[in-house]
Amino acid sequence: MIEVIPAILVDNYKELQTKISKFVGLSRMVQIDVCDGSFVPSVSWPMNKKDRESILPIIDEEEGLPSWDKLDFEFDLMIEKSYEHFDFFAKLGAKRIVFHIKENDILNLRDFLEGVDMYFRENIEIGLAVSSEVDLEKIKTLINRVDFIQCMGIRKIGFQGQPFEEKIIDKIKEIKRIYPDIKISVDGGVNEKSAPCLIEAGADRLVIGTALDQALDIKSKIREFENLSTD
Repeated sequence: MIEVIPAILVDNYKELQTKISKFVGLSRMVQIDVCDGSFVPSVSWPMNKKDRESILPIIDEEEGLPSWDKLDFEFDLMIEKSYEHFDFFAKLGAKRIVFHIKENDILNLRDFLEGVDMYFRENIEIGLAVSSEVDLEKIKTLINRVDFIQCMGIRKIGFQGQPFEEKIIDKIKEIKRIYPDIKISVDGGVNEKSAPCLIEAGADRLVIGTALDQALDIKSKIREFENLSTD
């Protein structure tokens, strides 16, 4: 069965609480999109400075993320030098962290991955986001050091509801051919039309935002996507 991960992009903590509550009992993992207004134009929680007070009780371990006892959380870091923020998101309660990087940061991320504390490596999965245009040869030293690859199904990241970029299908096939054992997530543009093609290409996980937001019955829609792998 394919793993379906609902994606949440919110402006503030109250909105985070509301959106997370929709997936309790329906999914075991939720992805929280993190945008800083620099790496991508949009800004989201918890990088939105006007809502920083909501973070302190979590960082101080006085409380956890909403429904932390019922869900695990994956943070998709669309922020400058994302690896420098690893400890912060680990303290927020991340079970998975996805790094987006620029080409000039490849060596820095490699050095970071080599030095991550073993406790974190055993308890937090680390993923690397790639676009359809990425040269796998340039990032091979990173792929061998991460737990999974997140292929971006849209060109304009940091915004939900963007059109699907079909070239990512060929990139998934290329990754699976060279690295057959690595897990592949796909984030962006995943819907009823694109999902079967992505699964056939080799995707193991589908990160879905708009298609679930617009669903009249979220539970049925999640099960529909999960069962595509058995069709």
